[in-house]
Amino acid sequence: MSSPTTSATHRSAEEIGRTARGPRPLPPLGEQRSAADLSHVDTTLANGLRVVAVRKATVPMVEARLWIPFAGDDKLHPAIAEVLAETILTGTARRNRIEIDAELALIGGDIGCGVDPERLVLTGSALAGKLPTFLDVLGDVLTGATYADEEIAREKERLVERIAVSRTQPRTIAREALQKHRYGDHPATREVPQAEDVAVVTPEQVRALHQASVQARGSVLVLVGDIDPTAVIGDLEKVLGAWASDRSAVRLPALPDLTGPSVLLVPRAGAVQSQIRLSAQTVPRTDPGYAALQLANLAYGGYFSSRLVENIRENKGYTYSAHSGFEFTDGTAVVNVDADTATDATAPALLETRYELGRLGQVPPAGDELESVRQYAIGSLLTSTSSQSGLAGQVLALASTGLGLEWLNEHPARVAAVTAEEVADAALKFFAPKRFTGVVVGDAAVLERKLLALGDVVVGEPA
Repeated sequence: MSSPTTSATHRSAEEIGRTARGPRPLPPLGEQRSAADLSHVDTTLANGLRVVAVRKATVPMVEARLWIPFAGDDKLHPAIAEVLAETILTGTARRNRIEIDAELALIGGDIGCGVDPERLVLTGSALAGKLPTFLDVLGDVLTGATYADEEIAREKERLVERIAVSRTQPRTIAREALQKHRYGDHPATREVPQAEDVAVVTPEQVRALHQASVQARGSVLVLVGDIDPTAVIGDLEKVLGAWASDRSAVRLPALPDLTGPSVLLVPRAGAVQSQIRLSAQTVPRTDPGYAALQLANLAYGGYFSSRLVENIRENKGYTYSAHSGFEFTDGTAVVNVDADTATDATAPALLETRYELGRLGQVPPAGDELESVRQYAIGSLLTSTSSQSGLAGQVLALASTGLGLEWLNEHPARVAAVTAEEVADAALKFFAPKRFTGVVVGDAAVLERKLLALGDVVVGEPA
């Protein structure tokens, strides 16, 4: 059989590699679709719970995300909250642990729980036709969790072991050092409780925290899936009506604004790798300039083809992974820069990281570079909201800061409209090296002299 004739406008792989034309350019950015142009209801129930219900009938499932502000000032709060998150699903007045698991399994469902200094989050999913059963289990857990003594004891033992291991990990050490350097003794810094604090938590303390802080008022429930958004609101009023109180969920105190430029060297004797963590204040998603800032960040270090990755990973081999991205906390926002390096590459990597920050403002992205990050920003948003789970996560992140599905609908158009001048202004304003503070965790005996020579570096206490 003869091979098909190749079109004159087509080139083989060999021709692409050998001819002057080279690889063909990307096509121009096409007309932008809405990220989430879906029917939905955004309302507040009688108990103060905000509900965002979205119909996305791609599969006969429903994704649920419940966000409860869960801050606390008490020294033991992080430990008690961690035990609560581990045991909230271990039994209620109506169901024991096995019955909860069995009932969820029969409806193709699951529920998980996690906590941090800002919020308690319950995530789950179930077959759409079994949503009433799923909501009944969820409501039972929220209003009737019993925290049996034996369950508390079992989970505490596991937690103590897990925390002890976690606190030996370089990333955990670096994150804790960064939080303390940025925010001092603010409650937001207490992300990993002390193992000894977990060991002394009592069932009575966990039950008291649930009663005081697992509140509907001020919380957000997101449901995404094969549902009728209007009808599900009525179901929720019935199932979650008993979850009511005059109290509101507890939000974090406002975070202080970050100021540069000092970088703290945190000694970790004998470490063969260093963790570079830099951070600067930016603006939240609600700010009109956020879209331009997002594109500036992508160009700097927000995706694999960024300048930072090209410099310290691809060209110089200082790190396997370098990245910059936003961290949103209760209405505030910072941009973080992360890189892990070998000890002998730490000072050069920090130098080049700062260099790229400065270069972003002086030589801002334009032309093909700007269009590449623009396409990536829009495409990644559309991809992240294409599944029920991804859309639920995006909607929850927005709803927890007061935004709604409209933001997702409108954001691709905002990104498409950003000008090169706006990106240049954002780069110069928010990515100036002097605005960044942070930490370097590593072997001070090797690093101190070289890092101090770079300037704006001080030496702190050992990790």
